[in-house]
Amino acid sequence: MRKINIAIDGHSSCGKSTLAKVIAEKFNYIYIDTGAMYRAVALYFMQNDILQNGIIELTKVATALNHIEVSFCYNSKTNKSETLLNGQNVENEIRGMQVSENVSKVSQLKEVRSKLVSLQQILGKEKGVVMDGRDIGTVVFPDAELKIFLTALPEIRIKRRYNELQSKGIKVSLEEVSKNINERDFNDQHRTENPLKKAPDAIEIDNSNLSLEEQNKMVLNLVQEKISE
Repeated sequence: MRKINIAIDGHSSCGKSTLAKVIAEKFNYIYIDTGAMYRAVALYFMQNDILQNGIIELTKVATALNHIEVSFCYNSKTNKSETLLNGQNVENEIRGMQVSENVSKVSQLKEVRSKLVSLQQILGKEKGVVMDGRDIGTVVFPDAELKIFLTALPEIRIKRRYNELQSKGIKVSLEEVSKNINERDFNDQHRTENPLKKAPDAIEIDNSNLSLEEQNKMVLNLVQEKISE
């Protein structure tokens, strides 16, 4: 049975990462969370005064990128992959609202996207990779054997994100989450560098009214069909 690369793109809070993890576990593939990579860079910028009050010190970006290493480790207790920034586990820090409010600004930068896309392409050379993000099927893996474009109604995505944060004990209002999701949607679709868009050969799935079980069954069948060709 051949190994393929699987690209999952779509809007924020559509469940891309959750779906990618299900595929990786089912087929014993490597899962790479590109969103976490951009979040880690945003966190580094914030911690090192490169990003302050929503403003990025552009003259410091290139040098800073030379000092950033993003990797992943497997947590056997939670059975989840966690993000390391220069060897430090930052999984919890990168999921907070402060990073969420700034990650779109960081991901728009050409230098940042160039560095991370190059790393992502290296990780996918051996196949057997499932990767989610905004430009995987269009830029990172334009030749991916299977491309999924995941979407859902904005109000559904806002509610999902709000519930996710609440479950983690992060205090935030529904209005704050709504503002964040809407801003990220706008930035993702209107940025100059590799904006979010559906690849011509991607299969679009609107999961607004699908249960997780229904969505997963649909996609796992698509993967099985593709690797059996």
